[in-house]
Amino acid sequence: MPLLKVVCYGEVLWDLLPTGKIAGGAPMNAAYHINNLGLSATMISRIGSDDLGRELLAFLNDKGVSTRYVQTDPLLPTGIVNVTLNSKGSPAYEIVQPVAWDNIQPDEELHDIVKKADALVFGSLACRSERSKNTLLELLDVATLRVFDTNLRHPFYSQGLLEELLSKTDIAKMNDEELAIIAGWNGVQADEATQMQFLKQKFGLERLILTKGANGAACLDESGYHSHPGFPVQVRDTIGSGDAFLAAFLSQMLAGAGSPECLEFACALGALVATKQGGTPDVDTLDIQKLIK
Repeated sequence: MPLLKVVCYGEVLWDLLPTGKIAGGAPMNAAYHINNLGLSATMISRIGSDDLGRELLAFLNDKGVSTRYVQTDPLLPTGIVNVTLNSKGSPAYEIVQPVAWDNIQPDEELHDIVKKADALVFGSLACRSERSKNTLLELLDVATLRVFDTNLRHPFYSQGLLEELLSKTDIAKMNDEELAIIAGWNGVQADEATQMQFLKQKFGLERLILTKGANGAACLDESGYHSHPGFPVQVRDTIGSGDAFLAAFLSQMLAGAGSPECLEFACALGALVATKQGGTPDVDTLDIQKLIK
């Protein structure tokens, strides 16, 4: 079987935690885990011409994530996020702007790499600037499979933006809070499965995946509604758990697994990442299998 290729679009940055800095950004976390699971991950983003940018490139190259399409901005700095954690390890973010990933430029080469990929993964945060949003919209027009991780970050989203992106999406992944917000905009105050059915139908989605923190995850596809209770673990922080979950789900789905198997594998990796610090810890596939067993 040829090596499956996934392109991730959007923010690359440093999460500045009380304990120090950790490489992050939802699409970058996803690319890291996709690559770790044996697929080929390519990142499309932009860094500053500064030490933090050079360190990010070194980090990605060290992890085997292709940085050929990570642009360098001559003026804007590399992205940073100030992170604070509450008593349960849940993060709050102050996402600094403007930064280099707000200025991702269109390029014919980007079109080619996205056309040839098995999937394009993107989120809503990179659309906080018109430039990066317009570059993304161009790429969505040529992508084979469009995977949207909603990843709502206040105040960088609106109903108009979300619905525009969902209308160009094949597979959407969101958490339970995001589902309630988006369904609420449409006046659907119902149970989770009904809200999922409404959004899947309204936007013509192939699959809608829902993460529910400690309560596991669910997926609605053509064969129906599937759920997994998740794996109980000792949480250190939840940074990047959802990104790891999506990477794991995609790795199984692209290999031909059904939604129940994808959910189980994804819940296991998401749980393991929550036991470690930051969004890009090393997790072995053997660890995932061990937790499942």
